[in-house]
Amino acid sequence: MKEQSSTSSQEVPKHKPALEEKYKREDENLPKPTGWRLLVLPFKMKDKTKGGIVLAEATLEKQQVASQCGLVLAMGPQCYADKERYPNGPWCKKGDWVMFARYAGSRIKIEGGEIRMLNDDEILATIKSPEDLLHEF
Repeated sequence: MKEQSSTSSQEVPKHKPALEEKYKREDENLPKPTGWRLLVLPFKMKDKTKGGIVLAEATLEKQQVASQCGLVLAMGPQCYADKERYPNGPWCKKGDWVMFARYAGSRIKIEGGEIRMLNDDEILATIKSPEDLLHEF
């Protein structure tokens, strides 16, 4: 029986989703969310499967549009400010991976894909890594 090291369960995921580094920086010309809105970059899967199959760009774009998770890029000034609705504080913060409903938010086209503008109450959960979830395409 093969023994697993205790450090492997605590490793940080080694994924680097497309567009994350480009749009993670503050200096990019992305919309600034107002009010209770969040700016989210939907997860875009890798262009090659584990078996080595290269996926078509159309397949990757379909998957990104249908994605149910993304990276929080920015938050409006009133996000989670209503203490009656959010007595336990914010559900997420900038830099968190979050889940949301498939067709939630407004889609905004950007170079290389799209971003979404979501209301703070449209966040369903936070997750450690979007690659832990199964993605259909």
